[in-house]
Amino acid sequence: MNTEILQFLRELSENNNRPWFQAHKERYDILRKAFLEEVQELIGKISLFDPELSGLDAKDCFFRIYRDIRFSPNKIPYKTHFAAYMARGGKSSEYAGYYLHLEPDGCLLSGGIWMPPSPLLKMLRQEIYDQADEFTAVLEEPSFKETFPALEGDILSRMPAGFPADSPCGYLLKHKDFCVVSYRPDSFFLQEDWKDKTADVYKKLLPFNQFLNYTVNDYLGNI
Repeated sequence: MNTEILQFLRELSENNNRPWFQAHKERYDILRKAFLEEVQELIGKISLFDPELSGLDAKDCFFRIYRDIRFSPNKIPYKTHFAAYMARGGKSSEYAGYYLHLEPDGCLLSGGIWMPPSPLLKMLRQEIYDQADEFTAVLEEPSFKETFPALEGDILSRMPAGFPADSPCGYLLKHKDFCVVSYRPDSFFLQEDWKDKTADVYKKLLPFNQFLNYTVNDYLGNI
């Protein structure tokens, strides 16, 4: 089914307008349903090593294809990818989780926390500062680093307030996001066992997500 999903997205990228989408809406609905079924199966596989996802509904993890163009200069109406964020509470959760992104020539697997609110970001930085050795060990574990080479996302030009300028973990504290990415060729998702292989990739994320979610639990307990 991923072959059909990627083909649909290729066509959508070339015809990103409402008349074309409406003419192919039934096709989209079929592909969306199939994708949700695959995500639900993937959630089951992840739950075997991360019980926090037990009982999670794929519908709560799926990102709608319609772009919010109200305040954007880019008025293209539709996203050209299928995506799901699998975390405790679903796609809008503050928790670190597992992100799946299907897009022609832009597929990826990712995890961690992207764009945390300022109070949570401050707490995450403090925890990383206090437990720098533990966090660095997670990032530098050979299998993890081979799959997820570095933290991604926006980085401050200066050390955030409240931390010493000469901190050896300053390169970590400057991050505004704590997420990692493993870019994958389209062919990865066309294999019959892609969900098993994806679950194997996500399993490497577990210590990283658990480290971050320790702080998320404290944060959510205090708001």
